Amino acid sequence: MESDLSLEFLRVVEQAAVASAHTMGQGDRHKSDAAAVSAMRATLDTVPIEGTIVIGEGERDKAPMLYIGERVGMGTGDANGRYPKIDIAVDPLEGTNLCALGDSDAIAVLAASDEGGLLHAPDIYMDKLVVGPEAKHAVFLDAPVAHNLRGIAKSLNRRVEDLVVVVLNRPRHEALIREIRAVGARIRLIGDGDLSASIAAAVGGNGIHAVMGVGGAPEGVLTAAAMRCLNGEMFARLVVNSPEQEARCRQMGIADTKHVYTSEELAPSEAIIFAATGVTDGSLLKGVRFFGDGVRTNSLIMQTKPKRIRFIDTIHVKSTTDFKIRFF
Repeated sequence: MESDLSLEFLRVVEQAAVASAHTMGQGDRHKSDAAAVSAMRATLDTVPIEGTIVIGEGERDKAPMLYIGERVGMGTGDANGRYPKIDIAVDPLEGTNLCALGDSDAIAVLAASDEGGLLHAPDIYMDKLVVGPEAKHAVFLDAPVAHNLRGIAKSLNRRVEDLVVVVLNRPRHEALIREIRAVGARIRLIGDGDLSASIAAAVGGNGIHAVMGVGGAPEGVLTAAAMRCLNGEMFARLVVNSPEQEARCRQMGIADTKHVYTSEELAPSEAIIFAATGVTDGSLLKGVRFFGDGVRTNSLIMQTKPKRIRFIDTIHVKSTTDFKIRFF
């Protein structure tokens, strides 16, 4: 995969973020998601690739755009093979409720790899444990919570009481929350957005040291792509609760539903591009800001080949002759 595609994918997440930001705080999560999906889909068709959506909005009969298996990019229908074949995982608006309510940490996200470089994960739950580079050899998904927290604390040269663990605020996590509190660590409960929190856990200085609990499997693949770029780690296992879900896993080529994945297994490609743009202000990225002469976006672009991490602040200027740019 050509590295210069990173700026092309930057455009994709920027446009999705701007479109959804127009709906921020209006209380309509479906409207917010639809705006992001439409903008992302339209922009993807301007990218010089022959792309396939491997993680998207769902099955074709449930999602009119960005469905699993959909072909995107300028190379769609091209029989000459002039464009690189790219697998794409997207979450056009991670945190639809966050955007609809005007809460923090809503982002537009995309990960891309060479063909076959991202696990085709079914739209079910996944048990996850995400840590930064220092702690990736000190934790295990099946280890007791106390063991993992002590391992994280030791690797960071901190006390367990100094740690902050992010957990989705769901009834299914009541036991996990009790275990974390019993060891003495602090908890940040979030309503949505475990992908954004996971990225923050792998970037020093954010005050987040781990993410634990059960969330979406598609978001888990995106998280794994980010961890490959950041040298962090995620351990994960699919949560299969019915014969139908087990059959869906087999249909997508997953034979062992009990397997504990690492980020390298979920995103095995040597060439990964990860792009995210803030929709609302968060711990990692600022949200979209509108002003008289344009729009300002804050994005994160990461690659594994070459190894590169960029925070990009962009001002999208309106096409007028008398525009003024203010740095703020």
